[in-house]
Amino acid sequence: MKKQEKKPTKNISSKIDDLAVNTENGADQLMTTNQGLKINDNNNSLKAGERGPTLLEDFILREKTTHFDHERIPERIVHARGSGAHGVFKLYDSQNKYTKAAFLNDTKAETPVFVRFSTVAGSRGSSDLARDVRGFAVKFYTSEGNYDLVGNNMPVFFIQDAMKFPDLVHAVKPEPHHEMPQAASAHDTFWDFISLMPESMHMVMWQMSDRSLPRSYRMMEGFGVHTFRLINSNNESHFVKFIWKPLLGVHSVAWDEAQNISGKDPDFHRRDLWEAIESGNFPEWELCLQIIPEKDEFKFSFDLLDPTKLIPEELIPVIRVGKMTLNRNPDNFFAETEQIAFHPGHIVPGIDFSNDPLLQGRLFSYTDTQLSRLGGPNFHEIPINRPVCPMHNNQRDGHMRQTINSDKTSYHPNSISGGAPMQAKEAEGGFVSHAERIDAVKVRNRSKSFFDHFSQATMFFNSQSKAEQKHIVDAFTFELGKVEKVYIRERMLGLLTQVDKSLASKVADGLGLHLPKAPEKPMNHGVSADADVKDTEPIHVKPVVNHSEALSMEGTIKDTIKTRKVAFLVADGVNDDSVSIMKKALVAEGAMVKLISLKQGTITTEGGNKIAVDGSFLTDASVLFDAVYIPDGKDNITALMTEPDSIHFVNEAYKHCKSIATGAESADFLKETFVKEIDFKSLNMEDVGVNIDGSADKFIGCIAKHRFWNREDFRKVPA
Repeated sequence: MKKQEKKPTKNISSKIDDLAVNTENGADQLMTTNQGLKINDNNNSLKAGERGPTLLEDFILREKTTHFDHERIPERIVHARGSGAHGVFKLYDSQNKYTKAAFLNDTKAETPVFVRFSTVAGSRGSSDLARDVRGFAVKFYTSEGNYDLVGNNMPVFFIQDAMKFPDLVHAVKPEPHHEMPQAASAHDTFWDFISLMPESMHMVMWQMSDRSLPRSYRMMEGFGVHTFRLINSNNESHFVKFIWKPLLGVHSVAWDEAQNISGKDPDFHRRDLWEAIESGNFPEWELCLQIIPEKDEFKFSFDLLDPTKLIPEELIPVIRVGKMTLNRNPDNFFAETEQIAFHPGHIVPGIDFSNDPLLQGRLFSYTDTQLSRLGGPNFHEIPINRPVCPMHNNQRDGHMRQTINSDKTSYHPNSISGGAPMQAKEAEGGFVSHAERIDAVKVRNRSKSFFDHFSQATMFFNSQSKAEQKHIVDAFTFELGKVEKVYIRERMLGLLTQVDKSLASKVADGLGLHLPKAPEKPMNHGVSADADVKDTEPIHVKPVVNHSEALSMEGTIKDTIKTRKVAFLVADGVNDDSVSIMKKALVAEGAMVKLISLKQGTITTEGGNKIAVDGSFLTDASVLFDAVYIPDGKDNITALMTEPDSIHFVNEAYKHCKSIATGAESADFLKETFVKEIDFKSLNMEDVGVNIDGSADKFIGCIAKHRFWNREDFRKVPA
């Protein structure tokens, strides 16, 4: 596939770009200190004699060492491990009916964006393939200021009130007495907390589903989680949910595969995003809105302000309003991906908050954590965080201040500077908070409309395909199997009975436990200690929508093989046409082909040609690919049949339900693998993703389907 030329995109202001230091063509650049003093010797410290002590006056050594000592900033408490990219957002149709936000009105503008994806629980050094929620944060550099849509790849959250966020994070992080396990929720403290907080059940269902194991960042949805407001020029308010839909569809990996990838390439998602952009296969998502008129706030059986609830698309369809394309990798990971500071409070006129109690708490927390992580109140002056529109405020000084203010005034009102900077009228784009009438008593309490904790958890489980439901059962069994305290397992089983009794029964069987007759009382410990139990216990509401197509990955896009990675297993004597014809067909459809052999270097084809291979069985594994092809060639097949690693490669791909194809002559190779267990006569091999006639069209069709989970019903592969 011909590499596309990357378009030079101004994603941030020219002032920011001017600060970039290009060292690629730096033959004429001289090394200096931070003050510009040219350095004559950067290899030796200043000493009293060649073998004498180092002198304190060596300011070059001290400056170099001091900077090195402080190169690492405190990592994020959550979302520490991330990957990011630059891009643009382009609007399809003006949304002026709902909002006055300029970037959602101007269809001619390309709004620069920076997106950061991340895992949540793990540290910066953890694996990309942990079973975890994924962060999906987008910074729009709009003409009216920066707007941050800070979300996840799941539409709901574990808790309803920000007061519980520190408790949640303390519970899911490695246990404090031995700092284990890393980047995993399969331990006592997490499930102890969850089993006492039934409000978490909907989110836990998502976390235990295949959504927590995305195939790539490019193939996962994004959600704003909270309900926000859109305000139009007439100051009319609509509630809104923000959703990102990937144009490649929503796909996952298998749990066993995820564990193997973590060992083979813990940077799997990072590498995938980087390589896709470098090769010109720019990732794309459509921004979707679910719009709810303010008058319909209370028409649902759930509360719009409850962050543990979603709005089924059957009730409020999504409107696709624009497309985001990521087209440029960062120039420097630390300066951009690590130092970018997101905040749900960074909004623009036309977007406002709801009274979601989790969102309200985040509005405080994000500022506080950026102050600590980035060293002080001037983190907005770091290039990646600067807005592209003019910025004028009366803020001065502080740690790492970069702006040099020459005017005398830093207060308002003033007359010395002619009143500048002056307040902007609403008609001039000045931000005005939505005027919502509130007449209430100050309380520490929770609305009874937040007490339905199970109906949407049930809806989610009912919406999954047979294979996805089995994976959820396996996930709960694995996670709870790691919990040492039996009473925590039993308490969780009690909550699962409230979601789906067949689910609870299968998990109990896997744990060797009996289902409890009734959940532990009181179930809900996330309420006021002074409240009556009967007034705070979960209520049972029949789901308005029992089955939602959008909640299952079964119906996602399956009509493309763009950027899918296909391994060709080759050795000396491989048939030239069998390789070239299949490769040409796959590459024409956007797939990426790698030749994997017994060792690196070159091989000699059946026709006597020398071709270079891309990897070996030592450096590459089936878990790093989406499909496997074994070309024809008598000597090629003989060599592969006698190589245990090639047999394992195919067995593992088969175990993980991936497409496998052979040439017409190389089908005999499968007799050495566990693929032979298929009943060739009674079962259509294409139905389980195996092609043995060398047909490129059939192979392409199978790869597009992503996985053949029905294979799990009968395959037993000790790969």
